[in-house]
Amino acid sequence: MFNLANKITLLRMLMAPVVVMLLYFEGPVFCVLATCAFIFASITDWMDGYIARRANIVTSMGKFLDPLADKILICSVLIMFVKLNWAPAWTVIVIVCRDLVVTGLRAMASEAGTCLAADKFGKAKTVLQIVAIVPLMLHYPIAGIAFAPLGEILLYMALVMTVFSGTNYCWNFYKEAYRQ
Repeated sequence: MFNLANKITLLRMLMAPVVVMLLYFEGPVFCVLATCAFIFASITDWMDGYIARRANIVTSMGKFLDPLADKILICSVLIMFVKLNWAPAWTVIVIVCRDLVVTGLRAMASEAGTCLAADKFGKAKTVLQIVAIVPLMLHYPIAGIAFAPLGEILLYMALVMTVFSGTNYCWNFYKEAYRQ
């Protein structure tokens, strides 16, 4: 149950408060530290899956914890961005609500004995969110380069993919629940 892959996933969950705490102490140095911690945590998303598949230690717990860890990390950072006024609240609300809906659908599907697995759109959504968060987190210009405007554009692209992916999960759930 607590194999290496699942421990790495738990580490990602524990990194969320570290990243948020670093963002709480505003300033260029803390933003760079928060970005490094976030990138490290994001890399663990790839590592845990790779290790689980490679060592053939995929577990039900891992299938549950992995998307949960992603949501905890990404939603925590996005909510902190709203507090810092680095991201519009409405975009973060849409992203968080989508994640809550998909989590609910997965729970309902599980109760019905089916699995609403992550698909390519859900994975693309997560990658886009991570890629958007990094330049947003580097809020202060570094060597005269402002990364935040790029992060804003990427956040809106991630928002579109988030809505599309959520709609796709809803459609797949509907098809599975009402197939005859």
